[in-house]
Amino acid sequence: MSYAIIEIGGTQIRVEPGRFYEINHLDAAPEDSYVVDKVLLVKDGDNVTIGQPYVAGATVEGEILSHRRGRKVIVYKMQPKKKTRKKRGHRQELTRLLVKSISVNGTAIAEALEVDAKTPVVAG
Repeated sequence: MSYAIIEIGGTQIRVEPGRFYEINHLDAAPEDSYVVDKVLLVKDGDNVTIGQPYVAGATVEGEILSHRRGRKVIVYKMQPKKKTRKKRGHRQELTRLLVKSISVNGTAIAEALEVDAKTPVVAG
């Protein structure tokens, strides 16, 4: 199993090819390709490469699926014995990123399997 740990949107995420992840909003249009070069760690089978701080020549390629908003977080502030109450809500802007491949020095070490959208996937 191959995976990488990347730094994107102010967070560090463990990513695998063929999976999608919710990250902080990126300025890219849906269905655009996106390349992340801030790769902290790459694991390919038994080989582990750790960067200082980033792995040289390592990239993670993906596709922007959509932009959406996260769940609402309610912030309620109250001061006792005063008539002060504040209720605010916040919804974080998110981007859904599908990871297609992980590559080191131009060689893909892990790629997502291509699935035909017209053919239904049946669990066996």
